[in-house]
Amino acid sequence: MNTRPAPLSELPADNEVTAAGPSWPEVQPTTNLQLDLMVQHHLTGPTESDHAFGHLEVLAKQLACIQHSDQSLQNIRFEAPQLVVFAADHGIADEGVSAFPQEVTKQRALALLTGKSHVNALADLHGFAVTLVDAGVGSHIQLPPDTEAAVPLLLRKIGYGTRNMVITQAMSVAQARAAIVAGMDVVRHLPGNVVALSNIGVAGNASAAQLLSRLCGVPLADACGKDMAQDEVRAQRKLERLFAAASRHRKATAPLDVLAAMGGFEIAMLCGAILQAASERRVVLLDGFVAGAAALVARSLVPASTDYMVFAQRSAEPGHRLLLIHMQATPLLDMNLRTGQGAGALLAWPLLLAAQRLIER
Repeated sequence: MNTRPAPLSELPADNEVTAAGPSWPEVQPTTNLQLDLMVQHHLTGPTESDHAFGHLEVLAKQLACIQHSDQSLQNIRFEAPQLVVFAADHGIADEGVSAFPQEVTKQRALALLTGKSHVNALADLHGFAVTLVDAGVGSHIQLPPDTEAAVPLLLRKIGYGTRNMVITQAMSVAQARAAIVAGMDVVRHLPGNVVALSNIGVAGNASAAQLLSRLCGVPLADACGKDMAQDEVRAQRKLERLFAAASRHRKATAPLDVLAAMGGFEIAMLCGAILQAASERRVVLLDGFVAGAAALVARSLVPASTDYMVFAQRSAEPGHRLLLIHMQATPLLDMNLRTGQGAGALLAWPLLLAAQRLIER
């Protein structure tokens, strides 16, 4: 449960919400037809059929266009790859929409922070530096006595979890903007030219489904969907509560309005991280449904940011498939993953290395 909710009197009324806000980073489109043809010719060779490498060729073209704005085909270089995991709680968890209690967010964050998560092992395997960001966990994250952090923890908490969107806005528009700016600031201070982005947060998928439905016009029942591993009663209750929230915030249609009404602090920070990374011509490797929802908001604010997004995987969450269709994105992996924290992004990383090697040959 949210430990320190702000009084409802501090929340703006629906008719006071506005999408006006700060200007976002300038992002240069990467479209380069000549470079695309050069990569295609390079990969085809005298003995291969056209598009022999299929989706890997598409990935190689994207990486080349991100890194090379001129007309020459040069080698792709990956420097100091980073994994940034944003953690936050969602007030709608109080409605029983998740199989886990909200306290699990903190437990997962502590596992990552102390190096005990499966993600730590994958990050070590692939040479990724990991950063955990407290975007809005419902309680204070504190290490056990005599325990050292295995990864850095950045405190960027906007609030102690969002408010329950069934009752009121998840956050104010000002909080949404502040979270986006905080996400930008996190990436701005990281080295390297690759950033993998993911999340920790019970009920984050509920917010992602709402954003997909409202921003893309997907029926909420489809955006929410039903995972085969999900309890029937809980699935029905989740859908009922999401319909109630969607009805309450039916006037929210602009991207920032929707984010404030039904999003999460970690989704807003992921959006900012995407925009900043794209403005710096970094490869943005996105993991999972929640990161995909942040990509929807980022695309709405700065359309050119999509050129830098590499979608690592299609998760088991039903709405994720529809989100990828609306983003016109083909994920690198489809492994029916039900875990977050960047695991899918790290599992997909060897495919980026393969594309790099093919261009180097």
